[in-house]
Order: sequence, then structure tokens, then C-alpha cells
Amino acid sequence: MSLLEQINTSEDIKKLSRAELPLLAKEIRNRIIDVVSKTGGHLASSLGAVELTLAIHYVFDLPRDTLIWDVGHQAYAHKLITGRNKSFDTLRQYKGISGFTKMKESPFDGFTVGHSSTSISAGLGICYAKYLNRDASDVISVIGDGSLTAGLAYEGLNQAGDLKRKQIVILNDNDMSISANVGALSSYLSRTLSARYLQNMRNQFGAFLKSLPKIGDDMYQIAKRWEDSFKTFVTPGMLFEAFNFDYFGPINGHNLDHLIDILTNIKNPDSPVLLHVTTIKGKGYAPAEKNPVYFHGVGSFAVDTGKSNKKADPVPSYTQVFGSHMVRFAKTNEKIVAVTAAMPEGTGLTQFSKEYKNRFIDVGIAEQHAVTFSAGLASKGIKPVVAIYSTFLQRAYDQILHDVCIDAHPVVFAIDRGGIVGEDGPTHHGLFDFSYLRSMPNMTIMSPMDENELARMLLTAINHDGPIALRYPRGKGQGVEIQAEVKPVEIGKAQVVTEGDDLMIIAIGQSVYEAMAAAKQLARKKIFAMVINARFVKPLDAQLFLEKAAKIKKIITVEEHMLAGGFGSAILEMYADNGMTDLEFKRIGIDNKFVEHGPQDLLKKDYGVDSSAIVAAGLALAGPDLTGFGTDGI
Repeated sequence: MSLLEQINTSEDIKKLSRAELPLLAKEIRNRIIDVVSKTGGHLASSLGAVELTLAIHYVFDLPRDTLIWDVGHQAYAHKLITGRNKSFDTLRQYKGISGFTKMKESPFDGFTVGHSSTSISAGLGICYAKYLNRDASDVISVIGDGSLTAGLAYEGLNQAGDLKRKQIVILNDNDMSISANVGALSSYLSRTLSARYLQNMRNQFGAFLKSLPKIGDDMYQIAKRWEDSFKTFVTPGMLFEAFNFDYFGPINGHNLDHLIDILTNIKNPDSPVLLHVTTIKGKGYAPAEKNPVYFHGVGSFAVDTGKSNKKADPVPSYTQVFGSHMVRFAKTNEKIVAVTAAMPEGTGLTQFSKEYKNRFIDVGIAEQHAVTFSAGLASKGIKPVVAIYSTFLQRAYDQILHDVCIDAHPVVFAIDRGGIVGEDGPTHHGLFDFSYLRSMPNMTIMSPMDENELARMLLTAINHDGPIALRYPRGKGQGVEIQAEVKPVEIGKAQVVTEGDDLMIIAIGQSVYEAMAAAKQLARKKIFAMVINARFVKPLDAQLFLEKAAKIKKIITVEEHMLAGGFGSAILEMYADNGMTDLEFKRIGIDNKFVEHGPQDLLKKDYGVDSSAIVAAGLALAGPDLTGFGTDGI
């Protein structure tokens, strides 16, 4: 039996000798590589954090002590040693274990995560709750260097330093330049200076100096400045010392003996502590070490070569179409600037960043800053296109409302991953954007039915003199031809796709194709549906919708979005505001629940937003024996 098969809790880790831990680390890496090669997932980050994970579990008393992983990209080893090894093959699969830490999944998961930079704030809240509950156990927040680009992380550090609770923050640094000081001296100093007796001696000596009559405070300040200057020379810790954290590091995050020694020394601290460890993304798997960006979030691949198992598809993704047309339009419009928040590859802007270096800005994981920065650009005649996943744009709600919409700055929001996105689950589905954007004055919102319409809408957005959001899904397009001469669409104008007299289906985005498929199935049952591609959530084509509803009283709206406040709500409001109260109405969308992880098509069926759900609604509304069944009414 392997070592990993004997591990179910932190207590099992503690039974191993230090000499056995490297072997366990190797087994964990092999298990992660084997499973992720089949399921896809966040490989490089998790491989880089294996030794750190083992050291934390070896030293601390989990789950009595609380461990919080920021984002959760590094947490696969943590899952494997906390009772989920047998189910690890179901990682990110439908009804399987989550790709992120999830409180409902295990008591060892200290907080449910998925978005970056939350671990310090959440950890501080848990730490303070333990203080109020007279609980002396530790709280450990692990955060990556990338997550430190978000303002939320510094808000947490600032408050933690002020409250002076006994929080431990571990900075897992695998990229930042501050790792340059790693070496024998800094490692030795960190392990030595973190020793409890030296920390106590320093505090006692400081109190002694302060007690000296007349010169005490001056002597203390001189000693403190000497200590700070010395630490600045050999470590990069002054930034964190400024937040009242005791800083230790940098230390090699793959040296288990050193990690265990220093974690033992800083356990149960008297005040906030930050331990800086440096790791290698993709550690132990050569392809991931060589290309950590690709293996950050990867699909299935061949273990021996690292090459993707996915076959080349002649149909481009919506992201690829967006990226190629950004390059195309920028050639003739020098005002176009692309802005992204640490996602140049994910948003399709890699080629743009190469061809227009001065017009490409990656602000890091700082969506709020990206939006306000873009508002500043737009205020001076630049045309910023902010490319961000729907789920991450949620973090910048106030900046969109306050900094962009009040003065109607012409910022383009290219909202990728709108709708159900798949295996990353509830923290990553883009199901809330219509609701929060359509209530904002001056905002225009549109969504293309296919890749040709995406190209047209991008040009429309660039030409528009005001805030505008272009929302499109994850995955490949519909396989339609993109017109050689791209022409913008008229703002606020919908399109009748198919004619019919029995039923009207009004759909937005790629749901138009689900509606078209449903209309064909209904036609076989002698129910003929008109399908309308709404194109716009705001403004709606009220003239067309009112005109058609005067003749067709049975209406279905379709959206891959939450029903509350979404596209269907907008249509209902429009009809109600115009006094049309004699309609039979059914909205297709997500009904007030978080969508779990799994394949996109399976989730669409399970949550009732595919063609079969539209057919069922059509039969209920227009079927000869079932008229009116299951309607929302108006």
C-alpha cells in the first residue's frame, strides 16, 4: 500500500517521519498529474504547493486550526490528504468533487473560495470570531503572489495589522521579483529569527529600552531602525512590516525540513505573522515547469508529452473571434486600447498584446482598478475595451456604476464566459451580469447569437459613444461564416429568425440556437413558433415586441442567466409598462439557485435552459390540451 493510500487526515500525516514526507510528496504529484491529465484542472499551482501543504498539515492541528487557500488553485494536494483521494478521479466532474475548496465538501476546507485575494480578509474574520469565542486555535491564510495585486488583499492586511490578532499569512510566491533574495542566508535568518525564544527576547529587550528614563524611547527607535535596516538588506519584508506583521522569509517552499521548522516556530503567534515562501509552478512535472501559464488551467493532456488531447477544431471559439477582431479593428482605429485583469490568454488578447504593446494593459488581478482606469482613458478620448470574464466583472460593480456610467464614459465591456461555463462551478458561472448591468443608467447591453454577430457587435461597441457591454459565452461558435466586411448592428433592434403564428420565442445570445432547435421540434407537432433574436437586453426593441404580441399572445423568453432581474424580467416589464396584460408568458432561465460544476451541455439540460426545456414550455403554452399550464402570467 502506498503512503498516500494510508492518509485521510492531518493526524495520519503526523504519524510519518520527516524522511517519509518527500516520498509522499512524490506520490501526491503523480496522483495529481494522472487525474488532471484526464479531467483538466489547475495543475501547475497545485504541483508547486505540495511540500507547503504537507508542512502545514504536519505542524498544525487541522481542522481545529483553520486553513484557507486563496482562490483554491493550489489545493489539490490538500484535498488528497483530507479524505478525498478515493474520489479524486471525479475532480471537476458532474456530481464529483469541486476544483476549489468548499466548506460543504469537507470540514478541512476552512472557507469556500474561487475568486482571488479573499483569504486574508476571510481569515481575519475567522480569527476575530475565534477570539470572541475564546478559541485559541490558529488561522492560516495562504495567498499567492498574483493575488497580492488585488486591493482586497491589502485591505485585509491593513485591518489585520490594526486588530493585531494572531493570524498567520503564508505568501506562496512563484513569480514576483521579491523572490530574488532567496538563498542560504535568508533561509537561515528566517528560521532563526522566527524562534519563539528570540521573539520573546526581542519583545522583552524592546520593553527594557522603553523603560529607560529620558532616553528610552530614543534608544528603542534606534534599535528598531537598525533591525529594520538589517532585515531590508537581507529580506524584502518591510512592506509587510509596515502593516504590523512580523515577516519571515523568503524561504524555499520545497524544503520540507525548513518549512516544518519555521511553521513550528511561528505557530500560535502573539500578533500577525507573514511567512514568505518561494515555490516553482508545475514543480515535478517538466512540461508544467517549462510552461506554467498553459498548465495553470489545462484541459486533458497526454502525461508523457504534456500535449493536449483536444483535437483541433475548425470552428473558432467566441474568445478567438473576439481576439482576432480586436487586432483587425485596432489596425484602422489607433484609439482602441485593450485592458485585462491578469487574463490576456484567457480573454484572447495574446496576439493583440504582441502587435500593439503600448495599447495593451494588463492590470493584474484588479478588476476594480481596470474599470476605473478605463474610465480615465475614455475621459480623454481613448476607446478602452475591458476584456474580463463575467464572474470576475462582478467584483467591479460600483466602479462600473459610479466611475463609468454616471458620466457615460464610452468604455466597452467585453464580457467573456457569459452563461454556464462548466467544470469550475458556481464561483465561475457568468449568470448575473444582465441583472446588475441593466439597472445602470446609460448602459447598453447586447449578446450575439453566433460568432458573426459577435464580430458585428464588437464593431458596434467600439463605435458607440457611451458605456456598452458585449456578453458572449465560453466555447466554440456555431460554425457560421464571418462576413468579410463587418457591419455594425443597429442598437436596440431585434431580428426575426423564423416565422410562426402559434407561439413567440424571444431569445438572447446563443440561446437563440436552442430556440431555433425547439421551434423545429414544435413544428413536428404542428405548433409553429416565431423565433426572435433579441440581440439587446437594453435597450429592447419594444416596437417589434409589442407589434408581434398584438397577434401572438403566447410568449417564451430564453436566457442562460438567472431569472431574477434578467432578460425575461426586462421583457415582462416592457409588456406590463405598455398595458399588455392579456399575455400567456413563460420565462426560461436559471431559477434562483447556484449552478454546480459539470459539462456545459449537461448543466444546461439539468437546469432547464436547453431546447428540450423550451419545447416543454411551448407544449404547455400552445398544446391543445395544456394551454396555460405552468405559465408565469402577466
